[in-house]
Parts: sequence; C-alpha cells; structure tokens
Amino acid sequence: MALRKFIIERDIPAVGSLDREQLRSAAAKSNEALREIGPDIQWVESYVAGDKTFCVYLAKDEGVIRRHAEISGFPATKVTEIRKMIDPTTERTD
Repeated sequence: MALRKFIIERDIPAVGSLDREQLRSAAAKSNEALREIGPDIQWVESYVAGDKTFCVYLAKDEGVIRRHAEISGFPATKVTEIRKMIDPTTERTD
C-alpha cells in the first residue's frame, strides 16, 4: 500500500523559542515513536513557527498519524491529507 502525504498542524506554545538542543530532543522523541509504529509512517520535514509546527508526513492513513501523536506526546491539532501539489512550474506546458 502506498503511503499518502499529510500536513499536521501542531499547537505547541512557544515552540518557536526552543533552542537547538530542545529541538533535537523533540526530534529524538518523534523518531522513537516512528520506530515503534513501523513502516506505516515517515516524517518528511517540519516547519517551526511561534506557537505551532507544521509537519509533513507520509502515512498509511490519518489513524497512524494520530497514533504517533499519542505515543510522542506531540498534539495533532489538525491533520490534512495533501491531494495534489503545485509549484511555479505548474503553469508550463512544455
């Protein structure tokens, strides 16, 4: 089964002010949860803002993402499946 792409919005107060070591610790905690769950989920990248993170994951379904949130302790405030992607080259017809 192919993994689907999701964006997860996480409300985490003051996450944007965490230092490098705190972010490393958070990444390690997330990776530990990913190893526990297995091949049904992959973390692609995350964007850290003031009180939120926006994480891109590949997963079998939303339930696996919710399970990761429970195990890791990082909230999955909003989970949105990505259906298509566009970029500046989308308009090209060559």
